[in-house]
Amino acid sequence: MGSGQPRGQGDLWGEVPGICLCVPHKAMWLYLAALVGLYYLLRWYRERQVVSDLRDKYVFITGCDSGFGNLLARQLDLRGLRVLAACLTEKGAEQLRDQTSDRLETVILDVTKTESISAATEWVKERVGDRGLWGLVNNAGISIPLAPNEWLTKQDFMKILDVNLLGLIEVTLSLLPLVRKARGRVVNISSIMGRVSLLGGSYCISKYGVEAFSDSLRRELSYFGVKVAVIEPGFFNTGVTNSEKISRAIQEAWDQASPEVKEIYGEKFLASVKKSAKKLKSTCCNNLYLVTNCVEHALTACHPRTRYSSGWDAKLLYLPMSYMPTLLVDAMIYWMSQRPIKAL
Repeated sequence: MGSGQPRGQGDLWGEVPGICLCVPHKAMWLYLAALVGLYYLLRWYRERQVVSDLRDKYVFITGCDSGFGNLLARQLDLRGLRVLAACLTEKGAEQLRDQTSDRLETVILDVTKTESISAATEWVKERVGDRGLWGLVNNAGISIPLAPNEWLTKQDFMKILDVNLLGLIEVTLSLLPLVRKARGRVVNISSIMGRVSLLGGSYCISKYGVEAFSDSLRRELSYFGVKVAVIEPGFFNTGVTNSEKISRAIQEAWDQASPEVKEIYGEKFLASVKKSAKKLKSTCCNNLYLVTNCVEHALTACHPRTRYSSGWDAKLLYLPMSYMPTLLVDAMIYWMSQRPIKAL
């Protein structure tokens, strides 16, 4: 009587209080789901748009003797692009030419030598002319020497850094004026181990460096219409993951290690590391197209992604690991690893 509230209004909100809260919450989740769906639909539409005149565009790829580089060169040649393939050996270059059309041309390149990079740059200039270089794919890479850090020397670290990071940087800087002229693309092949450091040696270090260089380069070149993409493959069956070569490299690193290091790690630890290396082949994915398709998209799409994760292990395990707390990631790696004989 004294409240002045119309009869029935209090009943509606008092007796069934859940109505005023439940309905808006349900609507909120529906709106959120609709927004997420719309986002992925728009992204799918944008990523399907392809740049025009692909047959007039030149793409330079390093490391085309085998693996991702070799497959990518053949794939882009079939797509109609003008591929300039850099191989380390004449044998690799000859085999690639035998498998491709007359459009594809090869050059010998050692990314650790400045004179070789300079010669290859002049060779590219002669072919692309005023059109510039549409795509630069830095694919050349090695993975050995590979072993726990204490087993290695500074020279062991430099062998990988010279190819995977310093060579990549020098090739990029040499060809950048041609890429900028075409308002083209730079695609750097990194690794999921540029996000999670699973191994000793400089392979992970080099890939972390590729990630950092790519990030700074992307921001700098955005002012000139050049796009930079990073490919982060998981474990694939290539020369980089050759279990026999890795196992031999581990043994060589052990042989050169000091007596003190051998004493604290022990032969059992060595055997465990070599056993893991031998199992690597069975865990690697054989479908290299999962990687080369990402590179092709980065080169041909009007709106390429900044990063591409290739392989289910990258998407479902290593990429999520890179966002986990350090304590949890360390625990997972300890659980999977053999302990040194004199571990505390």
